[in-house]
Amino acid sequence: MINKPKGNSNKLSHFSPGILVLENKTIFRGIGIGYQGTATGEVCFNTSLTGYQEIISDPSYAGQIINFTFPHIGNVGTNKEDHESDNIWTKGVIFNSEITNPSNYRSLKNLDTWLIKNKIVGITGLDTRNLTNFIRDKGAPKGTISNNKNGKFNVKKLLNLSIKWPGLNKLDLAKTVTTKNKYVWQGYKTWKKEKGFEKNNKKTFKIIAIDYGIKKNILRYFSNFNCKVIVVPCTLSASEILKMKPDGIFLSNGPGDPAATGKYAIEIIQKLIKENIPIFGICLGHQILALALKAKTKKMKLGHRGANHPVKNLLNQKVEITSQNHGFEILKESLPKNVEITHKSLFDNCIEGIKLKNKPVFSVQYHPESNPGPQDSVYLFKQFINEVKKYAKKKRY
Repeated sequence: MINKPKGNSNKLSHFSPGILVLENKTIFRGIGIGYQGTATGEVCFNTSLTGYQEIISDPSYAGQIINFTFPHIGNVGTNKEDHESDNIWTKGVIFNSEITNPSNYRSLKNLDTWLIKNKIVGITGLDTRNLTNFIRDKGAPKGTISNNKNGKFNVKKLLNLSIKWPGLNKLDLAKTVTTKNKYVWQGYKTWKKEKGFEKNNKKTFKIIAIDYGIKKNILRYFSNFNCKVIVVPCTLSASEILKMKPDGIFLSNGPGDPAATGKYAIEIIQKLIKENIPIFGICLGHQILALALKAKTKKMKLGHRGANHPVKNLLNQKVEITSQNHGFEILKESLPKNVEITHKSLFDNCIEGIKLKNKPVFSVQYHPESNPGPQDSVYLFKQFINEVKKYAKKKRY
């Protein structure tokens, strides 16, 4: 099956030809943008209307090619402040419409220039709705995206790349994206229109953040709450973490299969839980926490990716609109009796939050730092800091 490029090809003539080849031999032809090259990964879709720079720079997208359902990507350009990571791990991007000249007072670079600098292969001018419907019906496929100046592609070779790529199942990507050495977060708070990034000079609490692919805006939220954050590699032992005498432990978001990461992470987290230190997990951290509590995870057909996902808080019966990015979920029937489900998705009823009944340990599947996205779930940081305060007070006496 061949899908031809759409839109006005004359407007796109200054770009190179591009192609997307899926593992089932479906071919999408379009116009190449960004870095000229070839990349293979899982093709997923994101329904967010804003925040494409944060999305593309999120380490959780390692190993994935993002199909944006919103057609006007690139219209506000890019800047130096909206990066979620210093390194870009996303394999490729797919847009419906050409990238227009940016119109935003914060813009410093055109998105196309930014993609080239970060070596991200892109394609535009194709029917993203058709591709989204394919993913919705068949599940997220393996695919290879390519663009070059001459427009000549070895389709058979690209198809073989898609077929032979192992996929995200059983793939540990946390070791790839994690920090190589521990470091202290520089203390910047979340960005505000009037002041930009302000420095947090109060270090009331010490948080150890285990980096499975952490986003900078999560670190900024901890700075908002007067925390000193030490970010450590995902393989650092529990004994080394405890030597730093934390007031709280944070388990970050990240890419790949939680079960693969759990081969080393489970033992670390289990030892930390025994110490009764407050623990808070997000996304991959949520899944690995569940594994440490002897639950199981599985790969989802589609996953949840977007900034418009309704989640019900089962503790207060309120509905939150959340930002999400995950392709695995916790199996409900595998949860032990000492674990309570706190949140569920109103799209498909999958587990979106859990807590340990007898310890200050909890996690959510979605992103309460909400960059990009709504601010409905910021209270979870406050909830964690309240537990941290209690623990820190006990430590002093």
